[in-house]
Order: sequence, then structure tokens, then C-alpha cells
Amino acid sequence: MSRLVLEIPNDVAESLQLPQSERLSRIQRELAVRLYQKGLLSFGRARELAQMTKWEFHSLLGDEAIERSYDLEELDNDLNTLEHLA
Repeated sequence: MSRLVLEIPNDVAESLQLPQSERLSRIQRELAVRLYQKGLLSFGRARELAQMTKWEFHSLLGDEAIERSYDLEELDNDLNTLEHLA
């Protein structure tokens, strides 16, 4: 499995108006949201990058006023889930 490492200069990281303990998770969430918004990541992959549950990421998109694209494959998956729950 390959890994992509993003280096952020210390002076830039220090200028973030966030506690150090929150920086990494916030950057991951921001990156996930923007890549999803631009269509570069699917909902599922963006959610993974943000390290959030499906519902948490859906809520985050709502907070950011980003419309969620919903394709036929997702609809089919949701319908199959409903059938199994019934």
C-alpha cells in the first residue's frame, strides 16, 4: 500500500488558528471536503480521508453547504440495505 505524505512548513502550521492537537484532523477534514466538492474523491473515499462515519461526513457537508451527489450505485446500495433490514 502506498502512502502520500503532505509536508506543511512549521511556520504555516503555526499560523493555523487551531490547537496543535486539532491541526492534523482539521486539515484532513478540510482536504476531504474540498476534494469531494470538486469531484476528485467519492463520498466514501472522502469520508475515509476525513476519518468520519458516513453520518458525520454527511453532516459536515451540510455544515459547509455542500450538496451531496447521489448516484445510481449509491441508490442501489441503499435499496439493498433496506431490503436486508426489512
